[in-house]
Amino acid sequence: MNTQTVTSYLYTYAWQTNEQELCHLEMRAMFGFDVASNILLASKKIEPSRSPFIRSRLDVLYEAEKVKDIALFAQQLVLGAGTFKVVCLNKFDLGDIQKIQQHERHQVEREIGLCIQAEADLVKPDIVFGLVWHNNRWYFGNYVEGEAIWLKHQQKPEMYSTALSTRVARAVANIAIPNPLGIRAIDPCCGIGTVLVEALSMNMDIVGRDINPLVAKGSRTNIAHFGLQGEVLMGDIAQITGSYDVAIIDLPYNLFTHISVDSQFTIIKSARRIAKRVVLVTIETIDNMVNEAGFEIIDRCVVKKGTFERQVLVCE
Repeated sequence: MNTQTVTSYLYTYAWQTNEQELCHLEMRAMFGFDVASNILLASKKIEPSRSPFIRSRLDVLYEAEKVKDIALFAQQLVLGAGTFKVVCLNKFDLGDIQKIQQHERHQVEREIGLCIQAEADLVKPDIVFGLVWHNNRWYFGNYVEGEAIWLKHQQKPEMYSTALSTRVARAVANIAIPNPLGIRAIDPCCGIGTVLVEALSMNMDIVGRDINPLVAKGSRTNIAHFGLQGEVLMGDIAQITGSYDVAIIDLPYNLFTHISVDSQFTIIKSARRIAKRVVLVTIETIDNMVNEAGFEIIDRCVVKKGTFERQVLVCE
């Protein structure tokens, strides 16, 4: 079994052009900084399946300028009876580094693999080692591939045409709750539960609420459909008496509903009362309303879908 110490974590990313700002906002929330490229090196460990944009994580065990030095390190690995394989992650462009051609990748993989004192298994190995060329260095370590869990949540029993996509909802949950331990969250205008499903699937402590009893029931149905457990109450946000660390609000749109500007402002003021931090999703510019409610917008982004735009505002 490999007992080497992890020195850092290297993440590979993929995003659609219209969601690049959202991806970077999620990076800033989770890591405290963002990068323009699709590769991020950090000291913080995040499960890659949490983010809809993280493709993989490399738990870095060693780094060097030359492959032969990585090979020398690989000789020291102790896997016991376990099987392994080595994969080079440079099969697509990473930052300013163009992808490495297949025959070159395989050559490097073989060179490292021949030095590991264990049985290779290219089909179903016990452990996968990754190797990546980045910042003029080779990084080597345990490879963890992300799973697009949000994709499984796209087909719900109850659907709204105006609901957030599961991809956006998952990112918004991460932006609101980057470090879930000990954080109590609420989605007080939860609709059919798109954000709730994503948050609950990441073991976040979140409750839902909606003023419409039929919608609240639909949210419960969707949560149960995916084998999750979560509380969804019926009632107006103004009736909430408890307090939470963070609230996530996909603000009802007067373009699609009968809600007035005054009602939107009431929701934001109520959010200020019940939560220390709020992440708002809106199709309109509401900066003045947010500021008047006593919030400061500390970060933001725009998410586009064709000509339709949503703003994501992080408020404290």
